[in-house]
Amino acid sequence: MDISQPALNALYTAVKLNFNEGRNSYTPKWQQIATLVNSTTAQENYAWLGEFTRLKEWIGDRQVDQMKIHDYSIKNTKFEATEGIKAEYIEDDTYGVLMPKFADMGYAAATHPDELVFALLSAGFSTLCYDGQNFFDTDHPVGEGDTPKSVSNLQLPGQDETEVAPWFLMDTSRPLKPLIFQRRRDYRLQAKTDAGNSDHVFIKDEYLYGVDARVSAGFGFWQQAFASKAELTDANFDAAVQAMMSVRSDKDRPLGIMPNVLVVGPSNRAAAKRVVEAEFKAQGESNTNFKAVEVMVVPWLA
Repeated sequence: MDISQPALNALYTAVKLNFNEGRNSYTPKWQQIATLVNSTTAQENYAWLGEFTRLKEWIGDRQVDQMKIHDYSIKNTKFEATEGIKAEYIEDDTYGVLMPKFADMGYAAATHPDELVFALLSAGFSTLCYDGQNFFDTDHPVGEGDTPKSVSNLQLPGQDETEVAPWFLMDTSRPLKPLIFQRRRDYRLQAKTDAGNSDHVFIKDEYLYGVDARVSAGFGFWQQAFASKAELTDANFDAAVQAMMSVRSDKDRPLGIMPNVLVVGPSNRAAAKRVVEAEFKAQGESNTNFKAVEVMVVPWLA
């Protein structure tokens, strides 16, 4: 095959087709726990995080709530992956054997937001959120004035217990979910295939195809997430649910948190199935937590 511009255009069409097939073959999980925020600048400021809205009876003039101002922003980051096709594959009309590589590139683009979001979830024990505390912490300040209360969204193993891989309980029912996926530029496929003017083609005798994006992930309200490093048992699950549902606002009102998703890695899969998805316990009695929440098993937490 002659390496002409029409031939390269046809090759790009084949690459793009396989890229899209690979991208469409994966169903992302991040939308279940993270809110998509479309970014318009290098970073977005989330200073408004801090207080949930609540309606109250209108008596007299409107009562204007003053938002707390927090120094919390999420900076967009560039990501890329690039693959090359040697000229001889095109000349010999054998580039078809390389198409699975570009299907895999599309698959990688589809899974990348999951990798970012769930990696951030795992890092929540040592990464700050809007209130200046780690996202999962035993000491979140809640309340107004000089004497806020300390509230925990972290369960640690008891003195005689062994720490296990973390599991996460979340309320994802609100418009703003516990995590944020920020998108400045969506994943796009580009080609460097100009047969006449490409320096790379001239020097390397290779035609380049790459995917890139500008995205990031960050934390929303810590009140909507709870992490545990204790064994996933009925008692620990019940304690986590109770802790989440008891969280109150800075103005000391119930937030109405209702956990609906249990996120686990592979090592906690069996325990999650037993605690939540088994209709009966080993002794034959009914499981009071049967289908209480949706179980999400995530390989990115391995």
